Amino acid sequence: MKDPLPLNPQALDLDEPAGGLSSYPPSDRWDDWTEYDATQWPKKVEKHYSLIPTICFNCEAACGLLAYVDKDKMRVQKFEGNPAHPGSRGRNCAKGPATLNQINDPERILYPLRRTGKRGEGKWERVTWNEVLDDVASRIRLALQEGRKNEIMYHVGRPGHELIYNQRVLHAWGIDGHNSHTNVCSAGARTGYAFWHGFDRPSPDHSNARFILLLSSHLEAGHYFNPHAQRIIDGKMDGAKVCVIDTRLSNTASKADYWLSTWPGSESALLLAMANILLQENLFDREFVRLWVNWEEYLREEHSSKPQTFETFLEVLKQTYAKYTPEFAAKESGADADTIVEVAREVGRAGSRLSTHVWRNAAAGNLGGWQVARALEFLAVLVGAVGTPGGTSPSAWNKYIPTPPMMPPPPNAWNELMWAREYPLAFFEMSYLLPHFLKEGRGKLAVYFSRVYNPVWTNPDGLSWIEALTDESKVGRHVCLTPTWSETAWFADYVLPMGHASERHDLMSQETHAARWIGFRQPVLRLALEKQGKKFNFTYEAHREAGLGEVWEEDEFWIELSWRVDPDGSMGIRRYFESPYRPGEKIRIDEYYRWIFENSVPGLPQAAANEGLNPLDYMRKYGAFLVENNVYELHRKVLKPEELQGSTVDPVTHVVKKNGASIGIQIDGNPVAGFPTPSRKLEFYSKTLKDWHWPEHSIPGYIKSHVHRDNIDAAKGEMLLLPTFRLPTLIHTRSGNAKWLYEISHKNPVWMHHEDAERLGVVTGDLVRVQTAIGYFIDRVWATEGMRPGVIACSHHLGRWRLKEDFGGERWSTALVDLKQTEPGKWMMRTIHGIQPFDSDDPDSSRIHWEDAGVHQNLTFPVQPDPISGQHCWHQKVTVSKARTEDRYGDVFVDTNRAHEEYRRWLQMSRAAPGPGNLRRPLWMIRVYRPAPEAFYLPVK
Repeated sequence: MKDPLPLNPQALDLDEPAGGLSSYPPSDRWDDWTEYDATQWPKKVEKHYSLIPTICFNCEAACGLLAYVDKDKMRVQKFEGNPAHPGSRGRNCAKGPATLNQINDPERILYPLRRTGKRGEGKWERVTWNEVLDDVASRIRLALQEGRKNEIMYHVGRPGHELIYNQRVLHAWGIDGHNSHTNVCSAGARTGYAFWHGFDRPSPDHSNARFILLLSSHLEAGHYFNPHAQRIIDGKMDGAKVCVIDTRLSNTASKADYWLSTWPGSESALLLAMANILLQENLFDREFVRLWVNWEEYLREEHSSKPQTFETFLEVLKQTYAKYTPEFAAKESGADADTIVEVAREVGRAGSRLSTHVWRNAAAGNLGGWQVARALEFLAVLVGAVGTPGGTSPSAWNKYIPTPPMMPPPPNAWNELMWAREYPLAFFEMSYLLPHFLKEGRGKLAVYFSRVYNPVWTNPDGLSWIEALTDESKVGRHVCLTPTWSETAWFADYVLPMGHASERHDLMSQETHAARWIGFRQPVLRLALEKQGKKFNFTYEAHREAGLGEVWEEDEFWIELSWRVDPDGSMGIRRYFESPYRPGEKIRIDEYYRWIFENSVPGLPQAAANEGLNPLDYMRKYGAFLVENNVYELHRKVLKPEELQGSTVDPVTHVVKKNGASIGIQIDGNPVAGFPTPSRKLEFYSKTLKDWHWPEHSIPGYIKSHVHRDNIDAAKGEMLLLPTFRLPTLIHTRSGNAKWLYEISHKNPVWMHHEDAERLGVVTGDLVRVQTAIGYFIDRVWATEGMRPGVIACSHHLGRWRLKEDFGGERWSTALVDLKQTEPGKWMMRTIHGIQPFDSDDPDSSRIHWEDAGVHQNLTFPVQPDPISGQHCWHQKVTVSKARTEDRYGDVFVDTNRAHEEYRRWLQMSRAAPGPGNLRRPLWMIRVYRPAPEAFYLPVK
C-alpha cells in the first residue's frame, strides 16, 4: 500500500520523528501511563493508568482492546485499541469502546439468582454459588450415571472462545452436548465453501487484491468487518476496485465501484453467468484448474463414455454453464446484463488477486443459499485465486488454535436432538428446531445451559421457544449464564452472572488476513489488583474486591462444576481438570494458559525469552501474538519424507494415504498436502452430494429460492422481506446494555422502495402490517430509493422487550410489553411504553432522550431449514398492507400451531440418513465437537 497523506495537511510541514512513526501508546509505558484529567481542565492534573490488553466481545472479530485502569480508583476509565494486536492493529469500531458501558451498566446482574415462582413469572431470590454448583452438578451426575447423556445440553451463541475449551469439558463428561447458533447465522455459506475445499469459511486477502467482490456490507457490518474493512480500504488505496452484490444500498454498496442490486436468492445465477463469461472468453487459469480441480473424478462418475482428458472437461464445463447467459442472469436478478459482463471481465483481469466474501447475506436468506457460496468460490477457482496473495484462502490457514492440556478422547455419543437424521449434511446443529423436536417427543433435557445466546429473541419462532422453556417436563433445569437480563434468561431457573469482555480469560484467533495470530482475553481488574500484590484463587474474588459483586468467569465455572460432578474422581472426569504442574490438585486458570503458551504456540516461548519474560507474562503484557505472517498456498506444501513413510498412493485418484487416512495427493508426481476433501482437491464435483441423495446438486448450480419471483404474487400484496442486515453499531443480542450504541441506533423501520410505498398509499413514518406465514408485526415505513421494488427490508438488531417495569431487561434498550396467550398457541404482544429515562447510579439513565426500541420481527418467522446445509432460510414471503385501526406500533401476533405446521412442511423437503455404510454423516466432513468415529454409524436394527 502506498503511504497515505496525513489527514491534516499541516502535518506535511512537520519533521519526521526519529525512527519513524511508532505504535501508540508505546507498550514500554503501559505499566504507568499518564494522561491529564479532562474533568480538571484547565488545570493540568495527572492521572496514572495501568494499560492492560484484552479482547473485545461485541462481535466475532476479536479485535484487541486496551483497558485504561485508574491506579487510584481501580476502575476502568476507557477502552481503546491495542496496537500490538495483529488483526485489528490498534483500531476499533464504535462497539469496542462501548465495552465501558457494559462493565459499568447499573442494571447488570452481580449475584446468582434462582427462580422461586413459575417460569416466566419473574420471581427470583439470591443464592450462593455453592448452592448453584452443587444442585447443577448433582443433576448432571445423576443423568450420566443413569445413561441419560443426551439430556445435558450446552447451548452457546458466540462463545468468545475457541471451541476447544468447552469441547474439553463436554468430552470429559462423555457427552455430545454442544449446541450452537450457527444454523441461524452462517451454515449456508460454510456448507458451500466446505464442499469445495473442506474448510468452512473464506479468508480474503483484501489488502493485496486487484478486485474485491463482496456479497456483504463489509465496510460497516460484515463478518470480521473492522479488520476486513481496514484491509479493503488498504486495497482500494492501492488501486483495487470493489463490487458489492446486495439488494439493499448499504454503506458499503454506496462506496463501491459497482453495486448490483439483485432480487434476493438470484445471486448464484448471477455469479454463474460471470463464470460462463470467464469460460467462454478464456479468462480462466487453465493450469490451476487442471492441477487442483477434481475434474478426473467428475468425468469418471458422470461422463465415463467420453475421452477422459482435461480438454473434454473444459468442453463439458463450457456446455454445462452456457445456459447461464448474462441475459438469463439479468432476468433472474434484475441486474444489468452489460454490468454483469463488465464485472466478470474485471474478475478475469484480477486473476489470482481476486478477493471474495459471503457470510450471511444471500447464503443465509434463501433455500439453496449454500450454492451462492459455491458459485462465488467457483469464480475464485476459475481464476486461480485460492490461497494466493490478493486471493481468498480457506479460513483454517489463517487461524491458530493451540492444543490445551489433557484433551479427553471423543465420546461414543450422538445427540439427535441436535444432529437429526433428517439433516445428515447440516453443517452445524439444528438448534433452532429444538422446540419442535421436544414437542414431537424426540427427547427431553435434564440440564439446559444457555450462554451468550438468546433464542427467544434471536431465533425465528421465539414463542415456540417460550412454550418449550416453560414446560418443565421438557426442560428440567435451565441454567442461563449471562451478565445481563434477556428475553431468554427470564424463563430460566438459574441466572448466573458471567463476566464481560474484560472480565474473563479465553483465547481467540480469527481469519482477518493472510496470517495466523492468537489474542488473549483477560480479566483486567484482576490483573490490575494482582499488580498491586493481591492474590486470588478465582476471578470472582477479584471482582468482589473491585465492587463487582460475585461475577464469575466461564472458564473457572466449568472447572469447578466438573470437579463437583466427579468429586472423588470415580467417574473419570476429574482428572481432566487437575493441574499439569500440581498432580492431583484442581487446575488454576493461570496454569491452564501457562501450559498452552509454553507448549502449544510456536515461536511464543522464544519471543518471550527475548524480552526476559515467560510465555504467560508475555501474553499478559501484549494480549496477542503473531504466530505466522504471509500465509499462502498451503495446499502446495510438499509432504516430508517422515510423513510419507509407510504411505501408499492410489493409482487412480493419486490420493496419498497412511494408516487408512488420506494425508495428501500427488500432483504431477509430487506429493503435496492438497485440501481436506475426499479427493484432496478442490471439488467442483461433490460425490458426497450424489451419495447422500442430492445428485442434482453435485456441481455448482442455481437453486430457485423459496422467495423466487415466481412465488411472489404482487397482485395480492405479496412482497419479499429481507430481515438479515446488521447495523454497524449493534451486535445481535449483546449490545442492549451499551448506552452509547443505543443512543445512536434504536429504530428498525421497514425499508420500502418509493414505488411500493406509493402503491400502498404510505409515506415514511406510516404504520404497515407485515403478515408472515404464522403471524404479523406492525412497523413504520422508511421510503427509499435504496431498495429494489417488490422487496422490503428490516434489520434484525432491534426490537428488544421486557415483561416487568423495573427489571428483566436492559432499560437502555427494551420496551415494556404485555405478552398474552389469548388461546392455546395464539400469542399477542403489545407495547405498553417504549424506552424511558430511569433512576440509577448512572446519571445518564435519567437523560435518555430516545423512546423507540424497534420491533421484534423474528417472533413472526416460521423455521425454514434448508434440507442440505441446515441453515434457517431467513427471507420471508409476506403480505404488506396499511395498518388497521386496531394496530399499534410494535404489535406482534403469532400462532405457534401454524408454526409447527410450517416446520412439518419444511421437514418434508429433507432426505434423511443413512448414507453409504449406514453412516449418519460423511466421515470426512467437519463436525464440531466431533465424537468418536463409531458414533457416526446408525445402530444396526
